[in-house]
Amino acid sequence: MIHRRIGFAPIVFLLVAAFALPGTTTTTKAEESYTLRIASLAPAGSSWMKVLNAWNKTLQDKTNGRLKMHFYPGGSQGDERDFVRKMRVGQLDGGVVTMTGMSMVVRAMIVLVLPGFLDTYEELDRVRAKMAPQFEAMFEKEGFKLLGWGDAGRNRLFSAKPFRAPSDLKSLRPWVWKDELVFVELYDVIGANAIRLGVPEVYPALQTRMIDMVSSSALTAVALQWYTRVKYMTGWNSAIIAGGMIMKKDKFDELPPDLREVYETTGQRAYDLLNNTIRKDDEKAYEIVLKRGIQVVEAGDAKPEWDAAYKKVRDNLTGRVFPKSLLAAVTEAAAP
Repeated sequence: MIHRRIGFAPIVFLLVAAFALPGTTTTTKAEESYTLRIASLAPAGSSWMKVLNAWNKTLQDKTNGRLKMHFYPGGSQGDERDFVRKMRVGQLDGGVVTMTGMSMVVRAMIVLVLPGFLDTYEELDRVRAKMAPQFEAMFEKEGFKLLGWGDAGRNRLFSAKPFRAPSDLKSLRPWVWKDELVFVELYDVIGANAIRLGVPEVYPALQTRMIDMVSSSALTAVALQWYTRVKYMTGWNSAIIAGGMIMKKDKFDELPPDLREVYETTGQRAYDLLNNTIRKDDEKAYEIVLKRGIQVVEAGDAKPEWDAAYKKVRDNLTGRVFPKSLLAAVTEAAAP
């Protein structure tokens, strides 16, 4: 896995130390304890899980064991659609999900991962900071709690066959996540015949050549070993793979006030560390992919064709998946 190759193990000790900064603690010796069941697609031992496990340790230390999280990594609880369904029926309490999972609760959130829109971390960070109250209210209306943000790197296209312009994708078999809205629309606009699969099905499909293109960050491609089955990748990214942690609101509200406070305080440190870690690790993974000999594809004179396809996707989804007013608000918030 990527994290053994890069040597990320020592980060656990740094993370635990960082979470232990002065903050809210509890010494209440109540008998009742709480365990939050949280699912994720992130592989065990990955950067994501190292941060989450360090957070969990600190959470238990600060609550004298009264509150802890039980993580189900690596898609052991299914795909993100399964996470959301299980949260709704009480089989899970929360999930660490991408914007695909978030959009199953609040469809309009897909605005944050439109292609060619928020393609830098700086823009995405400004939007999430300025519009946090609005986004949180949207989730609460659906009975969920948006606890914090997380990233998964810069979204690129990886392919087993050469390509450059969008029209080249018509002869390829790109993967599209079953429940993902943006790339379903993008491939429809381009005229490519996308193959719909769940994340756990992608690697076998690359092996059997059922698919020959995936959209992914370098970090995810290495963590899930997809990079071993491709030869080309875009030098540019169409968006940032954004996501975060969501939880059923009633589960969060069941926690005593002191435990909720500790959870949110330590959680904010976790999300900040998570994003910093993932962004650095995505760059390291990109270098690993380059060293493997995967060729970088630049748009060159095909850039106007890509820009036109991205714009068509935004136009098609505006008014259908999210209101024009939300797109305008995000555009304004993204500005420096």
